[in-house]
Amino acid sequence: MTSAELLVDAIGRIRESVHATVEGLTEEQLAYRVDADANSIAWLAWHLTRVQDDHVAGVADTDQVWIAQGWVDRFKLPFPPEAHGYGQSSKQVGQVKVGADLLLGYLDAVTEQTVSYLESLTDEDLPRIVDENWDPPVTLGVRLISLINDGMEHAGQAAFVRGIVERRG
Repeated sequence: MTSAELLVDAIGRIRESVHATVEGLTEEQLAYRVDADANSIAWLAWHLTRVQDDHVAGVADTDQVWIAQGWVDRFKLPFPPEAHGYGQSSKQVGQVKVGADLLLGYLDAVTEQTVSYLESLTDEDLPRIVDENWDPPVTLGVRLISLINDGMEHAGQAAFVRGIVERRG
């Protein structure tokens, strides 16, 4: 297995996990928050997809799927187009109220673009510096692992909330 194949597999697992969590839930269930300041399944799925879209577009020097494919207009969220969830208030988290089809459609489009990029990588690409704002500077390999880690954490959080939603009835 090559590094690229390993990264593709990991991104695919995030997609599978989010699909398993989101499918079959109503918009109300997706927006449920375990307390007033908790993240909803909808926000978690949107956020992890926006971060993947933003970060991969940045390292691949491509347009974000969010804007280029019109997902920003379909979601109709009251945020600037560049918003991806970092630093959002509890009120803003609560404003992400969308259906499963929209969330999963966007996730699938972003995953497709991500996989296309990852399949083009070689091991020699991974040490490339992609962010000099850190000490040490962030390499492409580190950025991709961070993205995968963040995506899996949020997918797991969303699955946990789904369990609570299902127990509530």
